[in-house]
Amino acid sequence: MPEAKKPDNVVFNPETQKYDAALKPYATSVGAPVITTPDTITWKNRSINKVNHKVAAKYQELKKEYDKMMEEFEYNKLIFNAKFNFEPIIGVVYHLYNRENGESFLSIISPTECNFISLGSFYLNVDQIWEKI
Repeated sequence: MPEAKKPDNVVFNPETQKYDAALKPYATSVGAPVITTPDTITWKNRSINKVNHKVAAKYQELKKEYDKMMEEFEYNKLIFNAKFNFEPIIGVVYHLYNRENGESFLSIISPTECNFISLGSFYLNVDQIWEKI
């Protein structure tokens, strides 16, 4: 004899042969409390906005650091390609000049004491990297 079908308002699981209304993640009767979904759109929009600002700020920070590093690289390249007949001492300020023929050279003579075309003053730090003053 076929098993009688349960009414629609009875929650019966035929696979487990149990009444499992209490285990369902949704309301199963008219008297059950109303299930409302939380509004996550506002939270998502706020979070997306925060992440976008954080990424943009980090990008600007990295770009600024990269630009500084490239400027430091260019100064060091310029100095290492310049002519000088001495070994620079760490912690001493040196001055970079251009000759009339376009050749650059490094000197200990300050720009106020000579008439050469000055490209700037530089300081050799402990890491053997030239820093512009």
